[in-house]
Amino acid sequence: MPSRVWIATVVTICIASPSFAQSVILVRHAERADTAAGGPPTMAADPDLSEAGRERARRLADMLKDSGITAIYVTEFARTRQTAAPLAVALGVTPTVIRAADTAVLVQRLRAATGHVLVVGHSNTVPDVAAALTSSAPITMEDDEYDNLLVVPLGRSPRLLRLRY
Repeated sequence: MPSRVWIATVVTICIASPSFAQSVILVRHAERADTAAGGPPTMAADPDLSEAGRERARRLADMLKDSGITAIYVTEFARTRQTAAPLAVALGVTPTVIRAADTAVLVQRLRAATGHVLVVGHSNTVPDVAAALTSSAPITMEDDEYDNLLVVPLGRSPRLLRLRY
């Protein structure tokens, strides 16, 4: 079974379980257009996704379209909105924009949310949100990592499931 099908199956089974009545799926935005292959990013203020990034966003939408997501949160940057766009269109969900610097506001909304939520953030915000929602050990994401998919089933003892897509 291809890995994206396996990941989609795991995510769907996890959040379909009665004990997963509410979950948060966290991803970093997909590949930026201002990143040369294997090189560091340039200093574009608000870069779009590259073709590889647009393909990753389509794969994410394909994987999560049947997962029961009812809300999507993105930051003010184009790359997070563009990563979420294919899934948002498929689900008919309008993403909510929360400033990248407002992690506390986002976490408060996630704890109050019902159902399953997707958050598209950044390498320096996704780990902070995951840490705030769980008792798991802190994680890091490198600047060249775009394939992390974190699942946090919220409840009495939220834990972190870290996958790659």
